[in-house]
Amino acid sequence: MRAAFVETLTELAERDPRVVLLTGDLGFNMLEPFAERFPDRFYNVGVAEQNMVGLATGLAESGMIPFAYSIATFATMRPYEFIRNGPVLHQLPVRIVGVGGGFEYGNNGATHYGLEDVGILRMQRGLTVVVPTDAAHARTAFEQTYALPRPIYYRLSKGGAAIPGQDTDFELGRLTRLRAGGDVALVALGASVTDALAAADLLAAEGVEASVAVVESFNPSPHDDLADFLADVPLAVTVEPHFVDGGVGTLVAEVIAERGLSTRLRRCGVEDLPRGITGSQAFLQEHFGISATAVAGAATSMVASARR
Repeated sequence: MRAAFVETLTELAERDPRVVLLTGDLGFNMLEPFAERFPDRFYNVGVAEQNMVGLATGLAESGMIPFAYSIATFATMRPYEFIRNGPVLHQLPVRIVGVGGGFEYGNNGATHYGLEDVGILRMQRGLTVVVPTDAAHARTAFEQTYALPRPIYYRLSKGGAAIPGQDTDFELGRLTRLRAGGDVALVALGASVTDALAAADLLAAEGVEASVAVVESFNPSPHDDLADFLADVPLAVTVEPHFVDGGVGTLVAEVIAERGLSTRLRRCGVEDLPRGITGSQAFLQEHFGISATAVAGAATSMVASARR
């Protein structure tokens, strides 16, 4: 997905001289295609994310479209007030690009876990959050949204393998449905849909029919699509590499409550601050209950309870 970002951004910059790329001293062996093609539109600001957002805000006010690139937790939390008081308050087209949300930098320890980025930025009215599922959707998301006259946060996975059964068209503010099933609905955040689809396969082997859908954007959020998706399903399980609060689990809970749906909900996400635990992405997702097996187990428990 990172490669798709750089490739697409370089193509956009060929057509639009307003496109600028900033980095917080990372992206080596990744950002070079843009930096070499447009050296006068590439800035390495160093390990200074607040300054990076401040510079991006000034560039946006001067008519440019700046993309500020860093690891998800550093791109969103270190400069949070700068994002709020700059591009959000003044509705400027700054693009924050956060790479490796959830546990994708798991071996680097808790400082690199991006578990609250979607929640805290979703709270900023006037800022759109985009969480593509794969490289193809990342590409179309950039092409469709890069010129919007408001700030955007892109949460990108380090990977980006194509999602089975999904077309390549990203739609801002819409829910993407990938599988139908009447027993339980699985709703995923971005690239975690791969775990939801794998969980659906595990459930099918047990005779449980699971529908699968993915949320790829907030502000606008797919409220109507979610209400329609959940209307005739008795149970729902959300899965996200994020804290259980603020992300897709919270969005689904809001839709169920505000639309008066009877769907019972179980949220699979990180429930407590990880302390003293590190390891691979797969290990951490299993440990914190957001792997395919954990999601299938949560759904199986809900279905069994409902059938008793």
